[in-house]
Amino acid sequence: MKFIHISDVYLGIKPDEGTAWSEERQKEIEETFDKVLSDCKEKEVDLLLIAGNLFSAPPTSEDLTKLDEKLAALPDLRTILLAGSADYIEAGSAAEKFMFHSKTVYLPREQTTNAYLKGVNVCVTGFSYGKAEYRGRLLEEIGPGRLDAINILLANGGDENHMPFRKDILAKKGFDYIAMGGMHNSAHILKNRMAYSGSLEPFSYLDQGKHGYIYGEITEEGTKITFCPIAKRSYMEFQFQLNDEITEEQVLSMAEEKMRKFGHENIYTIVFRGFAKEGFKPDFRKLKERYKIYAIANRTLSKQESERMQQENSGNLVGNFIQAVNDSYKEKETVRKKALQYGLEALITAGE
Repeated sequence: MKFIHISDVYLGIKPDEGTAWSEERQKEIEETFDKVLSDCKEKEVDLLLIAGNLFSAPPTSEDLTKLDEKLAALPDLRTILLAGSADYIEAGSAAEKFMFHSKTVYLPREQTTNAYLKGVNVCVTGFSYGKAEYRGRLLEEIGPGRLDAINILLANGGDENHMPFRKDILAKKGFDYIAMGGMHNSAHILKNRMAYSGSLEPFSYLDQGKHGYIYGEITEEGTKITFCPIAKRSYMEFQFQLNDEITEEQVLSMAEEKMRKFGHENIYTIVFRGFAKEGFKPDFRKLKERYKIYAIANRTLSKQESERMQQENSGNLVGNFIQAVNDSYKEKETVRKKALQYGLEALITAGE
């Protein structure tokens, strides 16, 4: 039996709202979901597992009709859909009343349900959200639905507000596979037995790394899963260590070289550290016209700023730290600058 496991698609979301690329990203998220359906057909997958948060909010009847039409175009595909913390099923909502024409089972709200698929002898067990949070350890109470079938647990959560659990307890339940949702980044929890698929696409600079789905196969020998990257774009952060001899033009050239190497499709955060001349402020307007730059963080420190900070903070922790570093590394300028940089960043961040 072959399956694809996805979660946290968030159809309808507009990442980085207010940026020039926000609406484009909204369309791309749906396009990537469509690519998953295409891969289901190409790989001749028996079962599509959606572990919650397919939608960015509780779906409307129009949302579900559109989904049903897409799934019905794949007549050999069976789909088990779980409601998560973002797209939970409200009492009396469209999601609770909707009747699928495709081979789709939408697990009902707030009850442990077994969906048995006779053709492939698979029993999928899950608990759809009926509200945004569940702090109880509900998942630890769920066991396999049929002893004579392949058993899969479909679940969403894992933090203290969303069905917390201990992985060792779930591991002993006897499921052939545990398909998790509720995290934007993928994570293989138990080898070939339990995994978070992560979101298909990243939504913010916090979602760095690869994004995609899990392809799996369950045979008499057991379960084997593979992560398949599929995202159209990535969020990337570049950090540049500067000194006060580097010019603003050189900095812009360094940043452009990096972004050119990794491509126009990605979304960048640029961070400057170290020391720079007084008034250091590179003009990124032209680069922003050619590249998707989400943020620029200038964490450099000039000699004048260091002196002002020491005077303004005389007698307190920051001032004493600057004085101690300057006294300790009078003959080691490179070490002195790095010690000031890292130490002041830590002190300021802690204060904030």
